[in-house]
Amino acid sequence: MAGIGGYSGWRWIFIIEGLATVVLALVSWFVVADWPETAKFLKPEERALVNRRIHEDMAGAAMDGFDSKSRRRIFLDWKIWTGVIIYLGCANNGYSGAFFTPTILKQLGWTSTKAQLYTIPIYALSAVAAVGTAFLSDRLRHRYACCILGVFVASAGYATLLAQKHVPVDVRYVALYFTTVGGYITQPLALVWMNNNLGGHCKRGIGAAMQIGLGNLGGIIASNIYITDQAPTFPVGFGTSLALSWLTAIGCTVFFLGLWQENGKRERGERDYRYNLPKAEQDNLGDDHPRFRFVY
Repeated sequence: MAGIGGYSGWRWIFIIEGLATVVLALVSWFVVADWPETAKFLKPEERALVNRRIHEDMAGAAMDGFDSKSRRRIFLDWKIWTGVIIYLGCANNGYSGAFFTPTILKQLGWTSTKAQLYTIPIYALSAVAAVGTAFLSDRLRHRYACCILGVFVASAGYATLLAQKHVPVDVRYVALYFTTVGGYITQPLALVWMNNNLGGHCKRGIGAAMQIGLGNLGGIIASNIYITDQAPTFPVGFGTSLALSWLTAIGCTVFFLGLWQENGKRERGERDYRYNLPKAEQDNLGDDHPRFRFVY
């Protein structure tokens, strides 16, 4: 399509991909159901089952109102801000791979076409790892260890790339598998883990938007740390990405310990004073409700 409409071929790639996204978004508006009650593809008994599971999952932790007290509970919640830090490190990893993996492969001496081709198995394996780890995490009902696993895998890759002058090209290529697979393990789990620990539709919606919106600042970092003059070793790029991976690990550890401590307080009844709050406020506590328990 190069030359059609006066646009280069690479421009048409972005135009077509962008149009596909816009079209799917418009279709989704009419196809995706907002609530079980409006899902036409569900039978009445299935709607009842979904509603019951939602209620059990929330453990009474509703937050449907957006008053001044709920705003404070949302915007001053340490869990959301910790989730932002966790995701920022993950996002840097993801954007670094998307932006620069073909460039890095080309710097290893391969042609542009071969470099693009050799990115395919990297992302194929990463997709398998992401789905497999998500399944394992659900089966174990545990997030923290799986997130840390991803950090260790990515760190092994970045450490190898930082020492690439001392390793052959094939090993450097394998290192890109480690960096990408590690990021694909941790990034989706980071999103799910935080949302598992936010109670109420209002808080989950705003919390997810804050985590992704602010955490995507990692993409801005990624686009500025791979300095052309430093090719092909990119010490600043790989070093910064390694450091941000461990920022994610630190954030995950703080998140884990904070949730564990808070669950202990609730088991000991140290949050039961909230039962004395006015009924309207009790019904809008979200995950601050004493019955809510956090997952690790």
